[in-house]
Amino acid sequence: MIILFFVFYVQSYFISITFLFFFSQSLQHFFFTSLSTTQQSTITLNISALAITAAIFLYVLCTFLANNYYCLLSGHISRQFIGLVDLKSTSKRKKSISTREVMAPQPVVTGLSPKEGPPGTRVIIRGEFLGTKATDLLGLKICGFDCLLSAEWVSPNKIIARTGPAKGIGDIIVTTRSGGEGISAVQFRALGHHETIGPLKESAVWIDEAPSQNFAWGRRTLVQSGLTPDDPLGLSTEGNEKKNVENLRELFPNASGDLSQENFSPALFLLENHSSTTFADLKAGLNYLNRKVESQKEGQLSFLKSNAGSVIEQLDTLMSIKEKLQADQSQYGTQALNVLEQEIESSIKESENIFTDVLLRKEKADSTRAVLLALSRHKFLFCLPNTVEKRALAGEYDMVVNDYARAKSRFGKTEIPIFRKVMEEVDQRILQIRRQLHENVIKMPQSVEQQRKLIKALISLEVQQQTGTSINDKLRNIDPAWDAIDARAKYMEKTFKQTFEQFAGKDAQAGEKSKNRDLTQPPNRVLFCEELCEIAAAQLPDLWRLGQMYFTGELRGPNDPRPGDFKRMVLNAIEKYCVYLKVAICATDAEARSLRQSVGFVWPISHSSHDIFKSWLPQCLRYTRITYATLISLDLPSPALDIVQKFIDETRLQCFSNIFEKATQKCSKLGENELWEMGVEDFPGATLLPQRMEELLIETLDEAQQSCINPEIREGNLMETESDGQREVSLRLQKFLLCFCDVIQELAFDSHKEEIPTHNVSQLLGYPNNQQNNTLTSGRFASFSSSTAVTWEQRMLCCLANCAYCNKSFFHRVGKLFERYGYPLSSLAIETARYSVNKLFSNILDAYVEHKGDPLVGTIEPSMYLGAFQWDAEMNIGHLRPYAHECCDNLVAVYSEIYTISPALLRPILEPIVLTISEELARLMSCVQQFSPTGAVQANVDIRLLRDALRLYTNDTGKNYFMEALEAINPPLNSEQIKKADEILDQVKERMKLQLMCFAVKEP
Repeated sequence: MIILFFVFYVQSYFISITFLFFFSQSLQHFFFTSLSTTQQSTITLNISALAITAAIFLYVLCTFLANNYYCLLSGHISRQFIGLVDLKSTSKRKKSISTREVMAPQPVVTGLSPKEGPPGTRVIIRGEFLGTKATDLLGLKICGFDCLLSAEWVSPNKIIARTGPAKGIGDIIVTTRSGGEGISAVQFRALGHHETIGPLKESAVWIDEAPSQNFAWGRRTLVQSGLTPDDPLGLSTEGNEKKNVENLRELFPNASGDLSQENFSPALFLLENHSSTTFADLKAGLNYLNRKVESQKEGQLSFLKSNAGSVIEQLDTLMSIKEKLQADQSQYGTQALNVLEQEIESSIKESENIFTDVLLRKEKADSTRAVLLALSRHKFLFCLPNTVEKRALAGEYDMVVNDYARAKSRFGKTEIPIFRKVMEEVDQRILQIRRQLHENVIKMPQSVEQQRKLIKALISLEVQQQTGTSINDKLRNIDPAWDAIDARAKYMEKTFKQTFEQFAGKDAQAGEKSKNRDLTQPPNRVLFCEELCEIAAAQLPDLWRLGQMYFTGELRGPNDPRPGDFKRMVLNAIEKYCVYLKVAICATDAEARSLRQSVGFVWPISHSSHDIFKSWLPQCLRYTRITYATLISLDLPSPALDIVQKFIDETRLQCFSNIFEKATQKCSKLGENELWEMGVEDFPGATLLPQRMEELLIETLDEAQQSCINPEIREGNLMETESDGQREVSLRLQKFLLCFCDVIQELAFDSHKEEIPTHNVSQLLGYPNNQQNNTLTSGRFASFSSSTAVTWEQRMLCCLANCAYCNKSFFHRVGKLFERYGYPLSSLAIETARYSVNKLFSNILDAYVEHKGDPLVGTIEPSMYLGAFQWDAEMNIGHLRPYAHECCDNLVAVYSEIYTISPALLRPILEPIVLTISEELARLMSCVQQFSPTGAVQANVDIRLLRDALRLYTNDTGKNYFMEALEAINPPLNSEQIKKADEILDQVKERMKLQLMCFAVKEP
């Protein structure tokens, strides 16, 4: 190995000597023959210096190549042990060689800035083990182009260089003496043109405006030179921004503002760099430039004078080199280089034979590394089949479309077999995904947005798969958007039918059991109307929006749109919707028979169920109107909306008749719910029965106005002159007033119907406290048994007072009421009502206490433990417990009713009720085994509030019961808890100030 090195070294030496001789002779012959005698003396020394410099550069270059060659040969032996050659100068021709082996890591490039640019781009290379010093750097290749001459070694982790005339994407390979050839984890993109990038040249990437270096002659410079000024005029360019660059390019199309270019234009240079500089500064810059040129002319001669010794020494060296070259030629002949070349080639072949196995293993390792690199570099493509399948299963179809489009753009036209094979597999997976997408598009139910997303993904995949592949012929979706519209329309019609069969089947299976059903629960027909309207309000807009997307071109397929088919589809859906509603709300057997003949099916219910359904008809009308408003907002064509409008007008008239019929039935039961409250100011002792009837009538008129009489958007007027609606109003009013007259007569003479079962007054347990809603401002009145309200004698007096009140003013007010609402007035109904009478009031003191007290007390315990409440559990305090609130509210209602009839009855009635309440609280508190700290505070607040609120109506026994209830709290409250309870009690009293005021009146 040392012999090979020596041979190559000698060859390099002779090459440098030969080059020096011929180069110097050529230069002298050229200059001395082409120049005058006066000029020869000026440049002789320059030529000599230049020749010497060139010879030295070539000599060093050959020596460097010899060293590298030896290092590369040594590198075949081991990647970790690199033979370093130290050259020690012993004479002018001989070198002593010493080798040593050290372990050094391989250079690794991990960062690059910028990552792309044209030739001449100044790049910063970052990495690890990039050389221990500047002389350790042996090679630098960027995109396969040697950039060693422009490399500036900064640190073991940083190198600055300029790119060469490369093109495309390539690695950055750093070779060091200590670590050998390195690897690159990043790549540089060369933009591909060979034009020099100067500080004034436009570029797509960021270019450092450091002055570029010319490396035509001489060794690379490791330290940045500072001899070249930034501006030739000596002016500062800071703050001068380039403006109107495009306009300057148009004015100077073939010029450049770069001083190093042949097409340099001074005017363009000044416009680009000194557009904001004043004229005085430009004149000063011109003077500076003139002085600089003159000083450089004088500096050449002075340079030669000051360095005359060095120049003479260089000439002596050249002569010595010439003599040695001639001596070598005489000794070895003129063909010595050929012999040396043959020896070198023989050495190379021998070294290749020696390291054949090593090279084979290296090639195998390189091929393996190349495969792994290809897998790593094209990981996206090789993982794409499984990736698109997984994302399709996850519903991420947008990602599938993007990944497939990316793969098609990069590898769609590739000729590499492995890539084509992978793309074929990807196409197969995409084909399966398209089939799955088409199934999902027509699969219902799903939202329009989901369908739109699937259709767009399906169209995108189909369009992409049509280009560059033949597999698309295996599946061609004619029109996925129209298939989705058709599937949605069929699904809506199917849903209508299934919903009808579901709810109608429930009524058919119920049979006679429907007689015992809960009247507070909506019938199946009402539930069906609600469900059907919700379905229509949800699916009809979806169908319309999907159709609009189709006809506007957003989801249009390859075929022409079919607006006629879509219109029939929408009209058919709306007609089906109205037919099902008509079948559900038919109220008479005659209507049912007519519907059976027209549509072929009816709702399977008995005649008695029609009466139950009538009260729910406004609810059905409201559902239909909501759906109608939804359809109007869609801007549907008039034929479609007219179908629903006609059905709504028919339902409105039917609803009006049902409302007055229901009001007449309520009026007939006013006697059963008479509370005998004497609240008429001008008629002492008269009850509120006429007023309740008036409120019922107002409620009926309001309900009719709100639910059916007042037309909403795009509805007709039912109260037109001589219309069916106006005649129906007159008829229903007459029946209503006659019914009220019958109620007064029943109250006066049918006194034996007295008892009605007592019901709970708890609102917490789900029973409405109707007794508390008997004020004149509530608009609704309670239902109370006449036997628990008044005595027989008092009932008769109240009836007489009611008769006088009705004859004098009440019925006149009814007439004004109808005129105010705009309804036709029936005089016959008013005159008939004046002949009715009222019944007397009975003594209800004991019955009232029993009727009011027992239900009130009975709700305390269930309300206290409502919701699995426990006193030993921690709770949020700061408010009154619901049972205490309810107790106070119920007592306020009782107080109000008694005060309305007779304030003197307050204490006799309230005192026993309060006593039973206190007794019940004492019993409940004594049954509690343990109180939590917060539970004890809460119980203390509840009991003390009731005790303080009812103190005026609490006797000694009641006070003792309240005290027992407080003492039953275990463990007793400490001082901190008592303080907390006092604070909460004050807050609660402040919030309940209105309720507590009525109990604070001593003498009402």
